[in-house]
Amino acid sequence: MPGRILLPAVFALCGAAAAWPGLTQEPRFPPTTAPAASRTSIPAAAIAPGELLAALRKGGLIIYFRHTSTDMSRDDSRSRSDDDCENQRPLTDAGRNEARQIGAAFRELRIPVREVLASPRCRTMETAMLAFGRAQGTHAVRGGPRAPDNADRYAALRQLLSTPVGANANLVISSHGNPIYAVAGAPYLEEGEALVIRPMGGDFEVVARVQYDAWRALLQ
Repeated sequence: MPGRILLPAVFALCGAAAAWPGLTQEPRFPPTTAPAASRTSIPAAAIAPGELLAALRKGGLIIYFRHTSTDMSRDDSRSRSDDDCENQRPLTDAGRNEARQIGAAFRELRIPVREVLASPRCRTMETAMLAFGRAQGTHAVRGGPRAPDNADRYAALRQLLSTPVGANANLVISSHGNPIYAVAGAPYLEEGEALVIRPMGGDFEVVARVQYDAWRALLQ
């Protein structure tokens, strides 16, 4: 039924609502792209924490993370390349701790991860490395250049999210808020927040939204 959704703050369990840590807010860093038309990144149906954990342990899902907390006083405007970390918006110490917390929760929950893809930007690569110890940089999860002749700059990401990943493990993506906002729709992801996505061949569906500090609540 409408309104019974899994968010970091609220989920429906056995017909009753229970609180999760953290509440999805408006983005502190304004999006530079429009949300996907007629789509929403809010899950269509509620899922109990134990059911979500069982699905994650079974595998076949995609977990798309927005990088963890960053220094909003800096930006990428002077960055000369993806590895020019000095001229990009970096993770804060809190963001680094958040990434480590995500990785520790995945290990504790025994969620299998086969592959970790990341936007080549320094903050997304660092988030993935701190959380999972590995990352394959690819522009497929970040999008193409902003240009009038590249109207569908997120086509590769849309295809990736729609392609089955196989059973027994999951695909993790560490990227930015704008790409998933453009492909999956509003509301915007908070830093460190993730969408759990089920690829369906020609399309995908959002199963859950989970903030960085809410993963251990799946054990409740």
